[in-house]
Amino acid sequence: MKIPFFKMSGSGNDFIVIDNRSRMMDTVAVPDFVRAVCRRSISLGADGLILIEQPQSSDCDFSWRFFNADGSEADMCGNGGRCAARYAVMNGLAGARLSFETRAGIIHAEINGNYVKIELPSPPAPQLNLPLTVNGTNLTLHFIDTGVPHAVVLCNTIDDVPVRELGKKIRFHPRFQPAGANVNFVSVINTSSLLVRTYERGVEDETLACGTGAVAATLITSSLGMVTSPAQVETRGGESLTVYYDNPAYPFGRVYLEGAVRVVCSGELWEEAYT
Repeated sequence: MKIPFFKMSGSGNDFIVIDNRSRMMDTVAVPDFVRAVCRRSISLGADGLILIEQPQSSDCDFSWRFFNADGSEADMCGNGGRCAARYAVMNGLAGARLSFETRAGIIHAEINGNYVKIELPSPPAPQLNLPLTVNGTNLTLHFIDTGVPHAVVLCNTIDDVPVRELGKKIRFHPRFQPAGANVNFVSVINTSSLLVRTYERGVEDETLACGTGAVAATLITSSLGMVTSPAQVETRGGESLTVYYDNPAYPFGRVYLEGAVRVVCSGELWEEAYT
């Protein structure tokens, strides 16, 4: 079976997007399929995969299922949500203002060319100044769930941080089990800009960007009185995301993530790509 797809990138996060409104993927073991096609070099390769599906509510334009590269299903993905929104507009599923269903709740989006702004569910109260011991070293970090659980570690500089090694230890630390957490290493440049590097669970490596991580880093540093809205978040891939929010501390009110989305290619996945 050849499966039509789009390959899209949201500020360095890349995703495979498949229209599953006809439920053609019901005949496929989806987690195995995701792991296979997200392999780089020997298949299409991606940080995750998005299935576009029929909405349950008449108030929404579509529903989605989001999978990390390891086949695990996640409640939300900020950059993936932006890609899904642009995909929907490009393929006639919705207009420039749209809503779609996720396991984290209903997401609202606005598309202007290749720029996409989404409103995320307002997160619960952050947990600040948490002590954590990793390999005998005492750390202070912060935690917030922005649709995905995130730990935030503030650093003077992030260039030399061993993101893969330290991020993995924090991600699997007993403090964050059983769900685990993405881990963001954050350097505050000034009151309106941040640098962020993220270790993502499900990818189990550093990614070039993380949308919910950019939001987590911004809301944590805002809660600590270090930045204000809107904040520019520079990703490891060199692109910039903008995070907006109503209030500088919890409750944050409306929270938005905005940035560019690009279409990489479209085509058909051959059976050899996922077997």
